[in-house]
Amino acid sequence: MNYDLIIIGGGAAGFFTAINVAENNPNVTIVILERGKEVLSKVRVSGGGRCNVTHAEFVPDELTKNYPRGEKELKGPFHTFMTRDTMDWFDRRGVALKIEDDGRIFPVSDSSQTIIDCFMSETRRLGIEVKTNHAVKSFGADHELWKVNTNHGDFTASKLMIATGSNPKIWKLLQEQGHMTIDAVPSLFTFNIKDPRIKELPGVVTQAVVKIKNSKLVNEGPLLITHWGMSGPAILKLSAWGAIELNALGYDFEIVVNWLQYYSQQEAFDELKELKNANTKQLVYTYAQFELPKRLWRSLVVASGITTTMRWADINKVQLKTLSEQLTQGVFKVKGKSTFKEEFVTAGGIALKEVNFKTFESKKHQNLYFAGEVLNIDAITGGFNFQNAWTGAFIAAQAITAGSSSSSEQAKDI
Repeated sequence: MNYDLIIIGGGAAGFFTAINVAENNPNVTIVILERGKEVLSKVRVSGGGRCNVTHAEFVPDELTKNYPRGEKELKGPFHTFMTRDTMDWFDRRGVALKIEDDGRIFPVSDSSQTIIDCFMSETRRLGIEVKTNHAVKSFGADHELWKVNTNHGDFTASKLMIATGSNPKIWKLLQEQGHMTIDAVPSLFTFNIKDPRIKELPGVVTQAVVKIKNSKLVNEGPLLITHWGMSGPAILKLSAWGAIELNALGYDFEIVVNWLQYYSQQEAFDELKELKNANTKQLVYTYAQFELPKRLWRSLVVASGITTTMRWADINKVQLKTLSEQLTQGVFKVKGKSTFKEEFVTAGGIALKEVNFKTFESKKHQNLYFAGEVLNIDAITGGFNFQNAWTGAFIAAQAITAGSSSSSEQAKDI
């Protein structure tokens, strides 16, 4: 079966490429090949089923700072297509979006199905073929065309887009085509921690600074205590920036948590001394200080050797010092990781030096394009990974369309 464009991968990047190419040139014939029985499965589960479409950062150079891998490469592309362009794109197709307080952008419907329905409606309108249960066995250049062999037969096209995310089988096929791939490691995960100080605190959220012990990795932001350990933006950002290093450690390491964010241990100790002098008759355990959640304060107080019946006047210098350390230098042992909700993001993919980021075309093969997580690009949580997919797909679509007229006539003559 002959087409102008074959897209391998029925996810966000694949659909966005197809729709934009077809809009640019309605005469182009396009097929999306998806190995699974459903398309857009990651879109469906993202953002807790609401689809975190992008993030409200409208300055390209600031937006790139959310990408542990790909920051330099995305600066140019984001000047071409980024957050506002994404919002306008969906708005023109009747999908209303909203910006939440933390900057994340969702459909007003709070349902990922809205995004899926938009994509499916557009593919039908534009005559884009979507074939599920089509697993790719091999692909390669055959004279002026790309030939793709699947479990349901062969497909040929003048242009080929790979948008398969972290699919190891496709990565192996890319290696056979001479492309270098960086091994995949998890990039967005929570920390498994068993510690009596947080055992009874699931659901507690507070601002904190978290540092990987014996490392330069550090991050700050909301920290969520869970039944299995710690999560929240502070942890997730740390997991993204430390993806490769933490993988090398076997996810067995220690973190240092400063529950007071910007206080040093000495500053916390000095303030605790003032509290001791000012609240002599008050029970230390009962009233939380430093605006900490009550349950967290009480747990750290007990961990410092201070009983529930002790007044400020009763505690000694050693206990004050221990409490100041618990508040600003709490060490927690991490043993393992857990996937963040139902989302799975990886670091790894096609080496970025092998891609032309003006077109998202392979530097090794003409008319071979990439978009999304198949590239060695990943981001912190908050809609940034989708923005990478939209940007790469849009720019690739522009490049594909630029030569689609001649290739379309060529394909029809075959």
